Amino acid sequence: MTDYLDPDRAQFDAFKALDRDTPLNMLNLVRLRDVAAYPADHALASDGLTGADAYQNYGAASGPVLADVGGSIVWRGQFETTLIGPRDEAWDIMFIAQYPNAHAFLQMISDPRYKLAVVHRQAAVITSRLIRSGPLPLTDEFA
Repeated sequence: MTDYLDPDRAQFDAFKALDRDTPLNMLNLVRLRDVAAYPADHALASDGLTGADAYQNYGAASGPVLADVGGSIVWRGQFETTLIGPRDEAWDIMFIAQYPNAHAFLQMISDPRYKLAVVHRQAAVITSRLIRSGPLPLTDEFA
């Protein structure tokens, strides 16, 4: 599995080029490290935390920021198996975060509290996917 922790410049530019005024959902797929990998100078570097512990720290610190920008978690699921797709992609955490618009998402990741929280995410995660989508009307059809 390739490490995908943060967006690269081209991905972030593509995100910012999309409509910023419409509601959006972010599908989060997260694979955790067995042992958290904090920077050597971080206070928790020598605590021997698991990736799950570090991700809990991230959630506790970033959750209030998500709420402050009007975002929320609208779906959580537990990975069971991949029916179609790479066999080596298994996810420890899966959820959809909903934001009123891209401005709210950008406000969240710019918040000083979030910038402090993200070190826990980076220590916890071995690879991830963050996929932006916009809502569509619900129908009884797949397409």
